[in-house]
Amino acid sequence: MQSMETVNPARLYLDLLKKALLNEIYLSMEVAYFYVRDCAEQGVAPDLSAILDVETCFAERFRLAVEARREGRHLDRDLRNIGFSHTMIGRRRLDQLDECIHSVLSDNVPGDFIECGVWRGGATIFMRGVLAAYGISSRKVWVADSFEGLPKPTLPQDARFDLSKERFPQLAVSIEQVGKNFQVYDLLDDQVQFLKGWFKDTLPSAPIERLAVLRLDGDLYESTMDCLSALYDRVSPGGYIIIDDYGILPCCANAVTDFRRARHIDEPIERIDSIGVFWRKSHLF
Repeated sequence: MQSMETVNPARLYLDLLKKALLNEIYLSMEVAYFYVRDCAEQGVAPDLSAILDVETCFAERFRLAVEARREGRHLDRDLRNIGFSHTMIGRRRLDQLDECIHSVLSDNVPGDFIECGVWRGGATIFMRGVLAAYGISSRKVWVADSFEGLPKPTLPQDARFDLSKERFPQLAVSIEQVGKNFQVYDLLDDQVQFLKGWFKDTLPSAPIERLAVLRLDGDLYESTMDCLSALYDRVSPGGYIIIDDYGILPCCANAVTDFRRARHIDEPIERIDSIGVFWRKSHLF
Protein backbone atom coordinates (compact mmCIF):
# COMPACT_ATOMS: atom_id res chain seq x y z
CA MET A 1 0.00 0.00 0.00
CA GLN A 2 1.30 3.46 -0.90
CA SER A 3 2.19 5.53 2.15
CA MET A 4 0.46 8.87 2.61
CA GLU A 5 3.87 10.58 2.65
CA THR A 6 4.49 9.65 -1.01
CA VAL A 7 1.13 10.78 -2.38
CA ASN A 8 1.43 13.81 -4.66
CA PRO A 9 -1.79 15.83 -4.24
CA ALA A 10 -1.24 17.78 -7.49
CA ARG A 11 -0.78 14.55 -9.44
CA LEU A 12 -3.88 13.01 -7.85
CA TYR A 13 -5.89 16.11 -8.77
CA LEU A 14 -4.70 16.14 -12.37
CA ASP A 15 -5.34 12.43 -12.85
CA LEU A 16 -8.88 12.88 -11.53
CA LEU A 17 -9.32 15.97 -13.71
CA LYS A 18 -8.45 13.90 -16.78
CA LYS A 19 -10.97 11.23 -15.85
CA ALA A 20 -13.65 13.88 -15.39
CA LEU A 21 -12.87 15.72 -18.64
CA LEU A 22 -12.98 12.42 -20.55
CA ASN A 23 -16.02 11.26 -18.57
CA GLU A 24 -14.23 7.99 -17.96
CA ILE A 25 -15.81 7.79 -14.52
CA TYR A 26 -19.39 7.70 -15.77
CA LEU A 27 -18.85 6.16 -19.17
CA SER A 28 -21.37 3.42 -18.37
CA MET A 29 -24.05 6.12 -18.04
CA GLU A 30 -23.31 7.29 -21.60
CA VAL A 31 -23.87 3.76 -22.87
CA ALA A 32 -27.09 3.56 -20.84
CA TYR A 33 -28.26 6.89 -22.28
CA PHE A 34 -27.71 5.71 -25.85
CA TYR A 35 -29.66 2.54 -25.07
CA VAL A 36 -32.61 4.43 -23.57
CA ARG A 37 -32.61 6.92 -26.45
CA ASP A 38 -32.63 4.11 -29.01
CA CYS A 39 -35.48 2.39 -27.17
CA ALA A 40 -37.50 5.62 -27.19
CA GLU A 41 -36.92 6.07 -30.91
CA GLN A 42 -38.03 2.50 -31.54
CA GLY A 43 -41.09 2.85 -29.31
CA VAL A 44 -40.07 0.07 -26.92
CA ALA A 45 -39.65 0.13 -23.17
CA PRO A 46 -36.06 -0.10 -21.91
CA ASP A 47 -35.00 -2.88 -19.57
CA LEU A 48 -34.40 -0.98 -16.34
CA SER A 49 -32.39 -3.81 -14.80
CA ALA A 50 -29.97 -3.63 -17.74
CA ILE A 51 -29.45 0.08 -17.16
CA LEU A 52 -28.23 -0.71 -13.65
CA ASP A 53 -25.68 -3.24 -14.93
CA VAL A 54 -24.43 -1.74 -18.17
CA GLU A 55 -20.97 -3.32 -18.11
CA THR A 56 -22.53 -6.80 -18.04
CA CYS A 57 -25.67 -6.37 -20.10
CA PHE A 58 -24.02 -4.24 -22.78
CA ALA A 59 -20.51 -5.61 -22.43
CA GLU A 60 -19.49 -5.28 -26.07
CA ARG A 61 -20.89 -1.76 -26.46
CA PHE A 62 -19.21 -0.72 -23.22
CA ARG A 63 -15.90 -2.19 -24.42
CA LEU A 64 -16.21 -0.21 -27.64
CA ALA A 65 -16.98 2.94 -25.66
CA VAL A 66 -13.86 2.48 -23.51
CA GLU A 67 -11.75 1.93 -26.62
CA ALA A 68 -13.25 4.95 -28.38
CA ARG A 69 -12.61 7.22 -25.39
CA ARG A 70 -9.01 6.05 -25.14
CA GLU A 71 -8.42 6.71 -28.83
CA GLY A 72 -10.27 10.03 -28.90
CA ARG A 73 -13.17 9.24 -31.18
CA HIS A 74 -16.91 9.05 -30.61
CA LEU A 75 -18.70 5.75 -30.26
CA ASP A 76 -19.44 4.10 -33.63
CA ARG A 77 -18.08 7.27 -35.34
CA ASP A 78 -21.64 8.62 -35.26
CA LEU A 79 -21.87 12.20 -34.03
CA ARG A 80 -25.18 11.36 -32.38
CA ASN A 81 -23.07 9.25 -30.03
CA ILE A 82 -20.58 12.00 -29.30
CA GLY A 83 -20.97 11.51 -25.55
CA PHE A 84 -20.78 13.75 -22.52
CA SER A 85 -17.02 14.30 -22.22
CA HIS A 86 -15.64 17.82 -22.33
CA THR A 87 -12.93 16.87 -24.82
CA MET A 88 -12.74 14.64 -27.88
CA ILE A 89 -8.97 14.19 -27.84
CA GLY A 90 -9.10 10.97 -25.84
CA ARG A 91 -6.85 9.55 -23.16
CA ARG A 92 -3.70 9.16 -25.25
CA ARG A 93 -3.64 12.71 -26.55
CA LEU A 94 -4.64 14.17 -23.19
CA ASP A 95 -1.77 12.28 -21.53
CA GLN A 96 0.60 13.62 -24.18
CA LEU A 97 -0.62 17.17 -23.55
CA ASP A 98 0.05 16.58 -19.87
CA GLU A 99 3.60 15.44 -20.66
CA CYS A 100 4.27 18.48 -22.86
CA ILE A 101 3.04 20.91 -20.23
CA HIS A 102 5.11 19.31 -17.50
CA SER A 103 8.13 19.31 -19.81
CA VAL A 104 7.99 23.05 -20.48
CA LEU A 105 7.39 23.76 -16.81
CA SER A 106 10.33 21.58 -15.78
CA ASP A 107 12.60 23.15 -18.40
CA ASN A 108 11.40 26.71 -17.68
CA VAL A 109 10.35 27.27 -21.28
CA PRO A 110 8.69 30.70 -21.25
CA GLY A 111 5.22 31.33 -22.60
CA ASP A 112 1.52 30.74 -22.34
CA PHE A 113 -0.60 27.81 -23.49
CA ILE A 114 -3.14 27.92 -26.30
CA GLU A 115 -5.53 25.62 -28.09
CA CYS A 116 -7.00 26.70 -31.41
CA GLY A 117 -10.27 24.85 -31.91
CA VAL A 118 -11.51 23.94 -28.44
CA TRP A 119 -14.96 22.33 -28.88
CA ARG A 120 -16.26 22.03 -25.28
CA GLY A 121 -12.98 23.34 -23.86
CA GLY A 122 -11.60 20.22 -22.24
CA ALA A 123 -7.96 20.52 -23.30
CA THR A 124 -7.79 24.16 -22.24
CA ILE A 125 -9.53 23.34 -18.96
CA PHE A 126 -6.78 20.81 -18.34
CA MET A 127 -4.11 23.42 -19.17
CA ARG A 128 -5.60 25.76 -16.58
CA GLY A 129 -5.89 22.86 -14.13
CA VAL A 130 -2.14 22.24 -14.32
CA LEU A 131 -1.42 25.89 -13.56
CA ALA A 132 -3.84 25.76 -10.64
CA ALA A 133 -2.37 22.52 -9.29
CA TYR A 134 1.10 24.04 -9.06
CA GLY A 135 0.08 27.57 -8.11
CA ILE A 136 1.45 29.12 -11.31
CA SER A 137 0.08 32.61 -11.90
CA SER A 138 2.59 33.87 -14.47
CA ARG A 139 1.13 32.04 -17.49
CA LYS A 140 -2.19 32.29 -19.29
CA VAL A 141 -4.37 29.85 -21.15
CA TRP A 142 -5.75 31.11 -24.46
CA VAL A 143 -9.02 29.61 -25.70
CA ALA A 144 -9.28 30.30 -29.43
CA ASP A 145 -12.35 29.29 -31.42
CA SER A 146 -15.10 30.70 -33.58
CA PHE A 147 -17.54 29.19 -31.08
CA GLU A 148 -19.75 28.78 -34.12
CA GLY A 149 -18.29 25.58 -35.52
CA LEU A 150 -15.92 25.21 -38.44
CA PRO A 151 -15.98 27.56 -41.42
CA LYS A 152 -17.25 26.44 -44.79
CA PRO A 153 -14.35 25.46 -47.06
CA THR A 154 -13.01 28.29 -49.21
CA LEU A 155 -9.75 26.74 -50.43
CA PRO A 156 -9.44 23.89 -52.94
CA GLN A 157 -7.40 21.93 -50.38
CA ASP A 158 -10.52 21.77 -48.15
CA ALA A 159 -13.10 21.21 -50.89
CA ARG A 160 -14.05 17.70 -49.73
CA PHE A 161 -14.22 18.57 -46.04
CA ASP A 162 -17.32 20.58 -45.21
CA LEU A 163 -17.45 20.34 -41.41
CA SER A 164 -19.48 23.51 -40.95
CA LYS A 165 -22.27 24.08 -38.46
CA GLU A 166 -24.94 23.48 -41.09
CA ARG A 167 -23.75 19.91 -41.50
CA PHE A 168 -22.36 19.19 -38.02
CA PRO A 169 -24.08 21.37 -35.41
CA GLN A 170 -22.64 19.16 -32.65
CA LEU A 171 -19.22 20.67 -33.33
CA ALA A 172 -20.41 24.22 -32.64
CA VAL A 173 -20.23 25.04 -28.92
CA SER A 174 -20.93 28.59 -27.76
CA ILE A 175 -18.44 30.67 -25.81
CA GLU A 176 -21.00 30.85 -23.00
CA GLN A 177 -21.12 27.06 -22.75
CA VAL A 178 -17.34 26.71 -22.78
CA GLY A 179 -17.17 29.30 -20.02
CA LYS A 180 -19.69 27.31 -18.00
CA ASN A 181 -17.59 24.20 -18.50
CA PHE A 182 -14.58 26.01 -17.01
CA GLN A 183 -16.78 27.04 -14.09
CA VAL A 184 -17.81 23.43 -13.43
CA TYR A 185 -14.17 22.78 -12.48
CA ASP A 186 -13.74 26.13 -10.66
CA LEU A 187 -11.11 27.11 -13.24
CA LEU A 188 -12.58 30.22 -14.88
CA ASP A 189 -10.55 33.31 -13.93
CA ASP A 190 -8.42 36.03 -15.48
CA GLN A 191 -5.71 33.54 -16.43
CA VAL A 192 -8.17 32.20 -19.01
CA GLN A 193 -8.42 34.41 -22.09
CA PHE A 194 -10.95 33.80 -24.87
CA LEU A 195 -10.29 34.65 -28.53
CA LYS A 196 -13.62 34.50 -30.35
CA GLY A 197 -13.74 34.54 -34.12
CA TRP A 198 -12.15 32.99 -37.19
CA PHE A 199 -8.45 32.35 -36.71
CA LYS A 200 -7.46 34.58 -39.64
CA ASP A 201 -9.15 37.49 -37.86
CA THR A 202 -8.23 36.92 -34.22
CA LEU A 203 -4.78 35.31 -34.07
CA PRO A 204 -2.52 37.76 -35.94
CA SER A 205 -3.39 40.59 -33.55
CA ALA A 206 -3.88 38.50 -30.40
CA PRO A 207 -1.93 40.01 -27.47
CA ILE A 208 0.18 36.88 -27.01
CA GLU A 209 3.90 37.49 -26.59
CA ARG A 210 5.25 33.95 -26.18
CA LEU A 211 3.84 30.45 -26.21
CA ALA A 212 5.21 27.32 -24.59
CA VAL A 213 2.48 24.99 -25.89
CA LEU A 214 0.63 25.53 -29.17
CA ARG A 215 -2.13 22.99 -29.73
CA LEU A 216 -4.01 23.07 -33.03
CA ASP A 217 -7.34 21.38 -33.64
CA GLY A 218 -8.63 23.34 -36.61
CA ASP A 219 -9.10 20.32 -38.89
CA LEU A 220 -8.98 22.19 -42.20
CA TYR A 221 -6.00 23.24 -44.34
CA GLU A 222 -6.98 26.89 -44.09
CA SER A 223 -7.52 26.85 -40.32
CA THR A 224 -4.28 24.97 -39.66
CA MET A 225 -2.28 27.27 -41.92
CA ASP A 226 -3.84 30.38 -40.36
CA CYS A 227 -2.82 29.20 -36.89
CA LEU A 228 0.73 28.23 -37.81
CA SER A 229 1.29 31.44 -39.78
CA ALA A 230 0.07 33.65 -36.93
CA LEU A 231 1.52 31.82 -33.93
CA TYR A 232 4.52 29.68 -34.82
CA ASP A 233 7.04 32.48 -34.41
CA ARG A 234 5.70 33.13 -30.92
CA VAL A 235 6.51 29.59 -29.75
CA SER A 236 9.62 29.69 -27.56
CA PRO A 237 12.56 27.41 -28.31
CA GLY A 238 11.80 24.24 -26.38
CA GLY A 239 8.07 24.75 -26.81
CA TYR A 240 5.72 22.21 -28.33
CA ILE A 241 3.53 22.30 -31.42
CA ILE A 242 0.75 19.71 -31.25
CA ILE A 243 -1.43 18.96 -34.27
CA ASP A 244 -4.71 17.14 -33.82
CA ASP A 245 -6.32 15.37 -36.80
CA TYR A 246 -2.99 15.14 -38.69
CA GLY A 247 -3.46 11.41 -39.14
CA ILE A 248 -7.13 11.48 -40.08
CA LEU A 249 -7.62 14.61 -42.19
CA PRO A 250 -5.26 14.92 -45.16
CA CYS A 251 -6.07 18.62 -45.53
CA CYS A 252 -4.66 19.22 -42.04
CA ALA A 253 -1.56 17.11 -42.71
CA ASN A 254 -0.97 18.90 -46.01
CA ALA A 255 -1.06 22.29 -44.32
CA VAL A 256 1.55 21.15 -41.79
CA THR A 257 3.75 19.74 -44.56
CA ASP A 258 3.49 22.91 -46.65
CA PHE A 259 4.20 25.20 -43.70
CA ARG A 260 7.19 23.19 -42.49
CA ARG A 261 8.62 23.03 -46.01
CA ALA A 262 8.21 26.76 -46.57
CA ARG A 263 9.82 27.56 -43.22
CA HIS A 264 12.58 24.91 -43.50
CA ILE A 265 11.49 23.28 -40.25
CA ASP A 266 13.36 20.03 -39.76
CA GLU A 267 12.49 18.97 -36.23
CA PRO A 268 11.07 15.44 -36.54
CA ILE A 269 7.33 14.97 -36.32
CA GLU A 270 6.46 12.45 -33.60
CA ARG A 271 3.24 10.46 -33.52
CA ILE A 272 1.03 10.43 -30.45
CA ASP A 273 -1.47 7.94 -31.83
CA SER A 274 -3.08 7.29 -35.20
CA ILE A 275 -4.51 10.83 -35.22
CA GLY A 276 -2.30 13.33 -33.38
CA VAL A 277 1.33 14.37 -33.85
CA PHE A 278 3.74 16.90 -32.35
CA TRP A 279 7.21 18.32 -32.57
CA ARG A 280 9.38 20.33 -30.23
CA LYS A 281 10.81 23.61 -31.45
CA SER A 282 14.54 23.80 -31.11
CA HIS A 283 15.46 26.90 -33.13
CA LEU A 284 14.24 30.37 -33.91
CA PHE A 285 13.32 30.85 -37.55
